[in-house]
Amino acid sequence: MGHPATMSARPVKHSLTLRGHRTSVSMEEAFWVAFRACALQRGLTLNALAAEIDAERTGDIGLASAIRVYLLQRAQQK
Repeated sequence: MGHPATMSARPVKHSLTLRGHRTSVSMEEAFWVAFRACALQRGLTLNALAAEIDAERTGDIGLASAIRVYLLQRAQQK
């Protein structure tokens, strides 16, 4: 895991597959690190965790925002 001072604050785009469809998600590197760690901790692939988060989002919230909020809520629960 990178040191926060060395991680880019610029969003980094990665492709994910949700229910057989490719989508791109842009998040800062710190969120990608946390997202990967969360998926690993839960025994899920990034695609599986993203699909789970995607299924729970409501309204017009974007997937990247939903992932960030999910990660924040998990951090606050600890």
